[in-house]
Amino acid sequence: MLLLVVFLYAFSSTKNLKRTITKPNIKFLGDNTPFLTHETVSKLLIQNKQNVTSVPKEILDLNGLESALNSNPMIKHAEVYVAVNGTLTAEIIQKKPIARVNTNASYYIDDEGSYMPLSSNYTSRVPLVTGTVLKNDLSRIYTIAKKVQEDEFLKTHVVGIHQSKNKDISLRLRQYDFRVQLGNIKELEKKINNLKAFYQKALKDKTLNSYSNVNLRFGNQVVCTKK
Repeated sequence: MLLLVVFLYAFSSTKNLKRTITKPNIKFLGDNTPFLTHETVSKLLIQNKQNVTSVPKEILDLNGLESALNSNPMIKHAEVYVAVNGTLTAEIIQKKPIARVNTNASYYIDDEGSYMPLSSNYTSRVPLVTGTVLKNDLSRIYTIAKKVQEDEFLKTHVVGIHQSKNKDISLRLRQYDFRVQLGNIKELEKKINNLKAFYQKALKDKTLNSYSNVNLRFGNQVVCTKK
């Protein structure tokens, strides 16, 4: 009996080691917005110009596959593993864009402040960033975009973020054509609260369409310019 058990174990182990990988099982976790397709991820799983389905499971480099996936600028995190039956699974968390830069180059800024390329498969509805913006200097735009994403009032009303050459920030609203000047991002919370107070007062007075510019640069007041 002991010999039989040893034989069966050795036989099954040998068979399992020789088992080749089946068709990859690709799972998108979290937000299922399809910036990446299953076909794109499958292509990233190619190693040494050979499809992973032709590779015996014992020589498959899972760390290498994960590195290949994580190097894609649309992927936030990837985990790759193989089940006992030879099923290769790749679990993908995609990056989440919070703003879209549209200057001399077009790309997204993700929710961690990093560069994210546009997708040919899906376009995200996020605030459009214009003006002077450099890929290696996204901190100011990220701070504003993150605030817009987290604040329900701003998320509802803000559709555009503009950065001038001297780094001053202004906002464009969805329904009204006046420009909201923030200036720098110091005391941002106070400036946003002033904007909300102004908006509610002007909405009540039915004067929101009367202004061309709303200046929040001054900490304790809102300076408006009429059309």
